[in-house]
Amino acid sequence: MQEITVEELKQRAEAGEKLNVIDVREPNEYAEANIGAKLIPLGAIMGMQIDEIEDLKNEEVIVHCKSGMRSTQACMMLDTLGFTNTKNVKGGILAWQEKYGADKIN
Repeated sequence: MQEITVEELKQRAEAGEKLNVIDVREPNEYAEANIGAKLIPLGAIMGMQIDEIEDLKNEEVIVHCKSGMRSTQACMMLDTLGFTNTKNVKGGILAWQEKYGADKIN
């Protein structure tokens, strides 16, 4: 697992890169505010319910949550499950909102 800042994420999104971004918060948190990432709650990842991202094992997977704690856990679990390039968004959606407000990644 590596880390990526919200600035790096925003810059790469604006450059048109194809990004695999996963939000590991709960559905109610996602409904309140999200940056357009695919929602897979941490509980699903910890329960190894990752069928919808199984094909991304050899691609970069960028994971975020509210502040960076749950996404760190998710990255560690994904690494254990054979994912080779996970990145945790430093500061999570709180850092994103502080810097970019309600902007989406795509």
